[in-house]
Amino acid sequence: MRKWLTGIIAVLALVMAFFHLYSGGIQLLPATQQRAIHLGLAFALVFLIYPIFQKKDEDKKAEQKGISLFINITLAMLSLGVGLYMTVRYLELPLELSAPSSLTLTVGVLVILLTLEVARRMLGLALPIIAIVFLVYAFIGDKLPLMIQHSGYSFERIITQIGLTNQGIFGIPLGVSASYIVLFVIFGAMLERSGAGAMFMDLALALVGRFRGGPAKVSVVASALFGSISGSQVANVVTTGVLTIPLMKRGGYKKDFAGAVEAVASTGGMILPPVMGAVAFLMADFLQISYAQVALAAAIPAILYFVAIFIMVDLRAAKDGLKATEVENKVDLKQLLKTRGHLMLPLLLLVYLLMVMQMPATNAAFWSIVSVPIVCLIRKETWMSVRQILLALQEGIRLSLMVVAACSSAGIVIGVIDMTGMGLRFSSVLLDLAGGNLLLLCILTMVASIIMGMGLPPVASYLVLAILAAPAMVDMGVPALAAHLFIFYYGTLSAITPPVALASYAAAGIAQSSPMKVSLVSCRLALVAFIVPFMFVYGPALILVGSVSTIIFAAITALIGVYAIGVSLEGYFLTRVNIVNRMILFAGAILLINTAWLSSLIGFVLVAAILLYEWKLKVPAKQSIAVE
Repeated sequence: MRKWLTGIIAVLALVMAFFHLYSGGIQLLPATQQRAIHLGLAFALVFLIYPIFQKKDEDKKAEQKGISLFINITLAMLSLGVGLYMTVRYLELPLELSAPSSLTLTVGVLVILLTLEVARRMLGLALPIIAIVFLVYAFIGDKLPLMIQHSGYSFERIITQIGLTNQGIFGIPLGVSASYIVLFVIFGAMLERSGAGAMFMDLALALVGRFRGGPAKVSVVASALFGSISGSQVANVVTTGVLTIPLMKRGGYKKDFAGAVEAVASTGGMILPPVMGAVAFLMADFLQISYAQVALAAAIPAILYFVAIFIMVDLRAAKDGLKATEVENKVDLKQLLKTRGHLMLPLLLLVYLLMVMQMPATNAAFWSIVSVPIVCLIRKETWMSVRQILLALQEGIRLSLMVVAACSSAGIVIGVIDMTGMGLRFSSVLLDLAGGNLLLLCILTMVASIIMGMGLPPVASYLVLAILAAPAMVDMGVPALAAHLFIFYYGTLSAITPPVALASYAAAGIAQSSPMKVSLVSCRLALVAFIVPFMFVYGPALILVGSVSTIIFAAITALIGVYAIGVSLEGYFLTRVNIVNRMILFAGAILLINTAWLSSLIGFVLVAAILLYEWKLKVPAKQSIAVE
């Protein structure tokens, strides 16, 4: 890339970073202004950074030459232009939407077309195609069969609502991206640049590396720590997997299993507070509740998810006879905390500001970002130079571009749904198909969520499903938070679900294994995550709805159930477990994860009986060996 172009990109990224720091922590701007500047700068960066077409390696050097460079610069200038137009005329625009001028209509068309092109470059064809289908529906829906027909809208109405109002592209998703998400992504980039990312890996090595199955446990802990501040399953895989997957293979795990552990653990980072792949902020905005409520509600299911993986890698190590050996790159925990433990302080500060102080998310993110270079001053070895800080800001902006692309293109879908009332029709169809059966509705919603999530980032899949699928569950009596977490979980799990399992495929590449095999093993390892959402729909105590005693009871019985599932799936307790006992354990585990008292009691009796039986089988065998 030419030096002058690299310089322009760096300047635009820094301008965008400082703008969001200013608007997030110092001076709040009107919604339309903030979103317009956010969109204009982000789109310009996408056009300057990402090529028109993905080319082979030998063609990359010629990518920014000639006509392609001219097109990219033109599109970048148009992006800045429409952003500036919306920013300057944010007060007048709502007044003239009923009779828009030619210039206003042109800007609306440009916003829509630019959004589709940005989504295509950043996310591939899936989301742009979905957006185009909805646009076509807006234009011709009055001519379709009665069940999906709408009353018909003029060209001007469609363009202005989708391209220029807060009910379309400039709606809630882009607003959340501009207000919250970009700041949290910058915070994650700042933490990574400070050395906290490497410290998380070393912390995992120090905590669990020396135990049985240590390499896999390192992967689980490191991916949980890194994933909690990241916004992408695939990014988690490639960041931590390059170390943990080879480590697991050298530790005796098969390559399919090693890749699956990393894929599942990295995907779990999306459902683990505090950041949750940025969806927590969208969910809070949709439901009009505090971010803290969303994060706390997601805590127990996320803990169950990671405990399940941890148990299964431990049982697999015991089953395969893997000994407790020191992994490579041995880390002294005491020394690590002494020299680099302070790097965790910004993350702890963020949690404190959000959960304890109940500070607005924008302010909490702002002060957490500011704290990173200050905390680094505690030890000279971790000082951040001005250059490192600027590079972290640029990296944060680059990482946020995918979210901007997803939120803006999802705005097209949401705008059409809002204008045509399609969301109500879709919910009615789901309810009709379910026939009043909540279990069937949950299964239909699960399938829709997994399909919608394939190939899309969690933010995009959640946004569409929150409008189309969640209302049907709410209409059938499911608490709104439970319904939204339900669709979010399954949209996220699509990253490991065949046939489009992006996290599993990324892990398979590092493990040098079959992508489909890794994906199938991943689904088995993550089975708890496929079950738990049903349980917090039927018994919302797992998402902290109910009395304290009910919540504690649900958490304890669910943990026992998770352990039973691990034993059942791995077929190992103190020794190998036969197939009949595994099936009984699995049934008992399902009853335990359910929060109802009677089912939990029956499940506990079944699980306790089988584990006691297996223990007694093992003890006499040991005693007879000792006698001989």
